[in-house]
Amino acid sequence: MTSLMTSAQGLQPLIAELAPEFHALADAVWDHPQLRWEEHDATARHLAVVEREGFAVVRDIGGIPTAFAAEKGSGGPLIAFLGEYDALAGLGQESGATDRRPGDTADGHGCGHHLLGAGSLLAAVALARHLEARGLPGRVRYYGCPAEEAAAGKSFMAAAGAFDDVDAALTWHPAGGTGTISTQGRCLAYAQARFRFTGISSHAGVSPHLGRSALDAAELMNVGVNFLREHMPDSARIHYAFTDAGGESPNVVPASAEVYYLVRAETVPAMQELFDRVVDIAHGAALMTSTTVEVGLEGASAEILPNRVLEEALHATLLEVGGVPFDAEDQARAAEFCAGLPAGDVRRARIAAGLEAADPRCLHDGVPELAAPEHRHLNNGSSDVGDVSWITPTVQILSCAAAFGTPWHSWQYVAQGKLPAAHKAMTHAATVIAATALELVTRPELLAAARAEHAAVTAVTPYVCPIPKDLLAPPARGA
Repeated sequence: MTSLMTSAQGLQPLIAELAPEFHALADAVWDHPQLRWEEHDATARHLAVVEREGFAVVRDIGGIPTAFAAEKGSGGPLIAFLGEYDALAGLGQESGATDRRPGDTADGHGCGHHLLGAGSLLAAVALARHLEARGLPGRVRYYGCPAEEAAAGKSFMAAAGAFDDVDAALTWHPAGGTGTISTQGRCLAYAQARFRFTGISSHAGVSPHLGRSALDAAELMNVGVNFLREHMPDSARIHYAFTDAGGESPNVVPASAEVYYLVRAETVPAMQELFDRVVDIAHGAALMTSTTVEVGLEGASAEILPNRVLEEALHATLLEVGGVPFDAEDQARAAEFCAGLPAGDVRRARIAAGLEAADPRCLHDGVPELAAPEHRHLNNGSSDVGDVSWITPTVQILSCAAAFGTPWHSWQYVAQGKLPAAHKAMTHAATVIAATALELVTRPELLAAARAEHAAVTAVTPYVCPIPKDLLAPPARGA
């Protein structure tokens, strides 16, 4: 029997005992979805758990009302678990419905963060109880992290020094497959900002020459950025949305317009360079239209820094635990969702999970090989876990919680978020990250190796916080 097996086996009964309560917690957060910076209900529910468990709580990290840290234990290393709980706009959906039914709320957990937060908290509580029961030294800290969805809550927490004393951090994410995050690929750094153009209103028919159109400026900015796309790296991404299109009266020259941009690139310096070019285009659009532009940076995050020592430790634990234990009923329920998704997407997802294209399974219940570092592909997404990973060694597991081919940030993802399969994924992830954390506590040489790897990388490439020192999170600046 290996040490890793002992860690997993020692925690599994406790996690199984605790799991129903945390499934209910996840369901309650699913029932009350709240967008970035507004996750007051989820925060209160998570705080109630840690306070009952005797964790010492630090609230309002970085001036953010929905950010907190909760710690229990003494001596030994400090191991952190990262939780999230924000929802996405416009994705409300009836649980279990395979056709579009908006349900009772306008918003929904289209990325499974209700599961993510509850699962990480389950791991933290289980590990803290385990250490206490056996008299083992070690401190467990759970972070309630708001606004991961295009707002970089952890980046603002990192800028406030919240993670500086952590020895290692672990987290997870619901997904369409199971494995360490490196198996799924690398993430991009990103920044997001609002570009607010101000012009002069006038009668569009009688005196258009007296007006200066802010909407013209915003549209010219978009044209300029579209020309920029030819001259940026293939891996970079730029997205935008109009948040103010100049009003509803076509016979009024629009005096205001706003467009919201998100810029991604492989590293923070590359992202900053591309973002600066977008800003230059905005100023050029303002110059062409005799308007002015205000650039309001909303947030930014770094790319994830992998840690091979932690990846291998987590993967070894995953091999001991196995894949998510779906049964025939879970697979049959998932097949109903697969039937409504593009067949090609389902097929590609099966192949990506290491299955044959014709395999009838619709949920990934296996464990893929750990990808070699040189074979990590780029998935073009982003996560504010990146900033934590540059401050302390960090590892993340993906556990299958949705049918093959289900897009993240979709109503189909929301619909599957309370099903038994999603609960099993949450319990599975909690078991793997808690057992890996226990290895770090009980095997000092493993933690030392992870920290040595991290120190070697950051000595050559130091962490560059993508958020200016004087930039407060939107809640802290009254935004």
